[in-house]
Amino acid sequence: MVSRINTGVLSGLVANKVVAEVDMNNSIPGIVIVGLPDTAVSEAKERVRSAIKNSGYSFPSKKITINLAPADIKKEGSLYDLPIAIGILSLEGSLNWEKTIDYAFIGELSLDGSLRAVNGVLPLVSGLKELGIKNFIVPFENAKEAGLICDINIYGAKHLTDVVNHFSDNPEVHQHINKMVVDINSYMSAENSEYDYDFKDVKGQFKAKKAMEIAAAGGHNILMSGSPGSGKTLLAKCFASILPPLTPLEAIELTKIYSIAGLINKDNPLVTKRPFRTIHHTASAVGIIGGGSNPKPGEITLAHRGVLFFDEVVEFPRAVLEVLRQPLEDSEIVISRAHTSIKYPADFIFVGAMNPCPCGYLGDKEKNCTCSEFQIQRYRSKISGPLLDRIDIQIEVPKLKIDELINHNSIESESSKEIRERVYNARKIQLNRYKNSGILTNSELTPKLIKLFCKIDDTSKNILKSIGQKFNISGRGYDRILKLARTIADLNNSQNIEAVHISQAVQYRNFIENNT
Repeated sequence: MVSRINTGVLSGLVANKVVAEVDMNNSIPGIVIVGLPDTAVSEAKERVRSAIKNSGYSFPSKKITINLAPADIKKEGSLYDLPIAIGILSLEGSLNWEKTIDYAFIGELSLDGSLRAVNGVLPLVSGLKELGIKNFIVPFENAKEAGLICDINIYGAKHLTDVVNHFSDNPEVHQHINKMVVDINSYMSAENSEYDYDFKDVKGQFKAKKAMEIAAAGGHNILMSGSPGSGKTLLAKCFASILPPLTPLEAIELTKIYSIAGLINKDNPLVTKRPFRTIHHTASAVGIIGGGSNPKPGEITLAHRGVLFFDEVVEFPRAVLEVLRQPLEDSEIVISRAHTSIKYPADFIFVGAMNPCPCGYLGDKEKNCTCSEFQIQRYRSKISGPLLDRIDIQIEVPKLKIDELINHNSIESESSKEIRERVYNARKIQLNRYKNSGILTNSELTPKLIKLFCKIDDTSKNILKSIGQKFNISGRGYDRILKLARTIADLNNSQNIEAVHISQAVQYRNFIENNT
């Protein structure tokens, strides 16, 4: 007789059903695990043996063969401990195997039989639900996370004996594990809307604030150039405070990513704030885009639906910056290996900050630049033309004069809450406009959709023609100006793109020169 216990495996965010087939025969005692297991899976036999014995059950003195089917998909991690143990115990008669047919089992076993939490439970449960499984037994610490998925039954177990008793035919020991019920709205309503940084505390820089408002409203990438101390980093940190709140679907999508990365809070598992990921210039290309021997999400995926901030962007190796080109264009990253290809979402807003030259004072009104023209060109050339072409907004952030710093308190600055209201209203306009187009923001417009939603009059065409001839704008750059103008029009509650919106969009693209 062969017992078959359901579980699963993740390939990126895609779940595949796995069946742990367990067979016993009278031969030399031992355990063999097949089905492309990694080291963690192969070591499961020792954890399972000790867990079964220390839970008060007898471990069979037979040869046990465990096949994790389908055998051509690599199995990774410790989540197969529980299904393997249940398969062995069902053959021993400790529980009724037929009752487990409609269940999937996920969890790592301690040597004493207690269940440990594992990563990736939320996307795994969500994917297996789509494959027809409605009942799940997971470690108790993962139960709230798995309970975020609707219309399924989640049972959180603390010990192997809890699982066995749940399926036992013996009425004296039969005891159901309590079902976990989670209200996702309670997490969404409990979101803390307070941020550490607020635009009301930023002195001056009204043009930069308006540029960030436009970037947030349309999901546009932005690059700031300015002298040291001009406020670029502070502006970037305030940027997250004006982004609209996550929708429930976006929150679930983000939580799946953070579940795989092992970065969620087990007590409050739902990610309710848009991420703000700051990257240090020593980060590797693999750390940014993801990968490794067992490909995991990188920083661009962890910043999905949020912000990816590169401070002192020109200090990054050019090879590292170039890996951003594909995800900035496609909003996803494909990690290819010899035997597999994994796709992760990467729809983020890129925010970059840089000095205008190596000394940092090019264009400064109070301190002279000491750099040569060659040094300036070499410094800026670290950002390639194709990468720069993908950044919709390129602005200068001038250093404030001492009088502006001293008199800041006498000037009433808008708070992030006020700006966020306008951003939220612009996003609602876009959601309504693109409800049947498969996109959410203006930055995601395809060439086909640009023709449909970004129609311009003759005056606007003349402006674009003049600018295009002067600055040699590429086809991509032309489209991005139209997308930017569409967002500016939305912020002004204008149904059509007008010449004033085109002119303003052009002003937010400084066309930083590059010899690349």
